[in-house]
Amino acid sequence: MEYSLPILPTISTTFIVLSGITVAIGWWQIKQRKIEAHKKTMFLAAIFAIIFFIIYASRTIFIGNTAFGGPDEIKIYYTIFLIFHITLATVGAVLGIISLYTGYKNQLEKHRKLGPITSIVWFFTAITGVAVYLLLYVFYHGGETTSVIKAILGF
Repeated sequence: MEYSLPILPTISTTFIVLSGITVAIGWWQIKQRKIEAHKKTMFLAAIFAIIFFIIYASRTIFIGNTAFGGPDEIKIYYTIFLIFHITLATVGAVLGIISLYTGYKNQLEKHRKLGPITSIVWFFTAITGVAVYLLLYVFYHGGETTSVIKAILGF
């Protein structure tokens, strides 16, 4: 049985992976005291994250969310994992915005304290995001997809 991966989730997941990789590179750059390179790399990481979010939010609004299509006996574990991932992503996004702001405003004492925490949260966000993608589209076939517009407006 042939199965192809859905294009938008595959693209958006690729961007979150690129964001995680560029955060790691940026962390290495600042440890090497390559401040200008660090700034550019972290800005690129933010751009990758924004591209992910635009694709994800657009797909969620216009196409919908895909339900877990795996076995019922593990659905609860998937759901708990998904809630963990969404919480991490939300916290990571807020921390990322604050980290970028403090860095660009030269509030370096705050930035130095927050940056490593933000990076670790973002690494876990990217890793758990890939796991959600794998569980929804690779290991199991995705379940039903219903758009938010359909769900709210009934058409």
